[in-house]
Amino acid sequence: MSQPYVLVVDDEPDIRELVQEILEDEGYEVAVAENGESARNAFSKRTPDLVLLDIWMPDIDGITLLREWSSTGEPECPVVVMSGHGNLETAVEATRLGAHDFVQKPISLAKLLSIASQAIESGKRHEKPRAATRQVAHKPIGASAVMQVLRGKAEQAAEHELPVLIIGEKGSGRENLARYIHEQSGRSGPLLCADHGELASDRCREYLLGDADREGLLSKASGGSLFIAEIEDL
Repeated sequence: MSQPYVLVVDDEPDIRELVQEILEDEGYEVAVAENGESARNAFSKRTPDLVLLDIWMPDIDGITLLREWSSTGEPECPVVVMSGHGNLETAVEATRLGAHDFVQKPISLAKLLSIASQAIESGKRHEKPRAATRQVAHKPIGASAVMQVLRGKAEQAAEHELPVLIIGEKGSGRENLARYIHEQSGRSGPLLCADHGELASDRCREYLLGDADREGLLSKASGGSLFIAEIEDL
């Protein structure tokens, strides 16, 4: 039996090295990533059996990565979110996006090993059901005529390479509908959600188009979809 493969994502070198050493001593194969971009690259090259994901990083925050990895349903593997400055809102959002657990740093040795073992076992148990339901994870539910029309319009939109404007009150599920359109489109790339803070800042151009230090959002979304929430506020 192959060793479970764990990806540890944390911008603090001491924490990365300590967690890596602990897990390797227990027989895990471990890769580390010092920021969001390197984590994204590592995840795209090989899907781990578990991701230990820090929330606060200098380039891409953990919630944004988790949102990308769960863009077509649940993440492909269990993700345990770690934070030294967590709050209830962050924990709820991480859980909504499919995180297996949310833990506060510092984490004790015993708790770390327990959570890793439980998360990997959970991933094994749910691997097949998750794959079977992946493509309909965000399908709008309801049998009314309005919902049937909504699903039909979404599926029509998914067949074309055109911008889609989704109108509705806050809390009505606009992002969920966008994810359903993306799923139905069959695009190979991810659905990415634009960061409002970046779009409204004086670095908007670099955020969208990139610069010498980082890839632009439009390039990252190539082959996939880009969702801009509350576009009327920009």
